[in-house]
Amino acid sequence: MDEHHGIMGGKWTKGNRQIEVSLPLIIFEEEGNQVVFCPALDLSVAGIDEQDALNAFQTTLGEYLLYTTNKKTLMADLRAHGWTVKKSVRKPMIPPDMSYLLQNNDEFSRVFNTHEFRKVNQPVKIPAFA
Repeated sequence: MDEHHGIMGGKWTKGNRQIEVSLPLIIFEEEGNQVVFCPALDLSVAGIDEQDALNAFQTTLGEYLLYTTNKKTLMADLRAHGWTVKKSVRKPMIPPDMSYLLQNNDEFSRVFNTHEFRKVNQPVKIPAFA
């Protein structure tokens, strides 16, 4: 997480145009670990405490963005996860809403129905060129 702006983002090797979106993160405890789960990308990580899990999520998100941009599959992967991807410069990527995620993501539905959790909206920078 960028300590100055509260923006979580990954590192990319090419291009510099980025779009900022707000990702819902679900934070909960499971088997003694803190878990950060992003149902909009179906990514999750665990840590010994919340900060450790958030740091691990930042690394995982960076690796996801690096891999999908290098393979030129980011937009297709976002669409597969229910994102609206437009050619508009103003709002080119919109994450799916929580009701869509509850209906279409079994892991999120399991967490929602069986765990105490809190939801935070995390601003994230996503490459716009992918």
